[in-house]
Amino acid sequence: MIELINDNAEIALCKIPENSIDLTVTSPPYDNLRTYNGNNDFWSESVWKSIIEELYQVTKPGGVVVWVVGDATIKGSETGTSFKQALWAKECGFNLHDTMIWTKDGGGAVGSNKAYTQNFEYMFVLSKRRVKTFVPIKDKENKSYGIDKSGIGRRKADGSLKRETRKPSEFFSKRNNYWYVPPKKGGCGHPAPFPEALARDHIISWSNEGDTVLDPFMGSGTTGKMAKQLNRNFIGIELDSQYFEIAKKRIGEN
Repeated sequence: MIELINDNAEIALCKIPENSIDLTVTSPPYDNLRTYNGNNDFWSESVWKSIIEELYQVTKPGGVVVWVVGDATIKGSETGTSFKQALWAKECGFNLHDTMIWTKDGGGAVGSNKAYTQNFEYMFVLSKRRVKTFVPIKDKENKSYGIDKSGIGRRKADGSLKRETRKPSEFFSKRNNYWYVPPKKGGCGHPAPFPEALARDHIISWSNEGDTVLDPFMGSGTTGKMAKQLNRNFIGIELDSQYFEIAKKRIGEN
């Protein structure tokens, strides 16, 4: 099931049944870093607060919201909006399950000439109660692969040492919570297209086949494209009609 909605997220989210979404993977507007065809005029603190509240309502118990966000730098000082959003999500009832980092692996912005080049964004993993699904991606090579680490372990109650048998390490272990993913640059008519690898890996990590994935700021449709490829249901919301048509084509051709 693929459902694409050309509407304001604040309005459209109210029409989605409560406790019906397994996973949200989205990237909201970052302060006023981009205009998105002038649609940032509607974006404000009261709007993102309302949207996060609605996301809590539509998320299933055990479900997850991946909120990918950065901050603008104004007069040499970062706004801190990303932190405000994460803390507001906690006030709405979400757990801050993990604060992940998207490292863009090259490039970056110069927020201030008196600071280092900015090359990452936050990926706040918000959960409604205890996380139901976690399928860790294991692609970090294990330096101790094949080594038998059995040996003397903890003391028993009588003071003697206990010999512990441990399984040899697997060739790969689960990755860290900072992900190196190059940003996608142009090619689809959207100023800031979401990298497919980023959406794909979050969908794999926090959902199962047949689950419903949501993106209330669908943009060029990357989350929807990956959800469809991974046999998930998808609901996408996009305010801008031009971006909506791009997303519809990308998801439909998938």
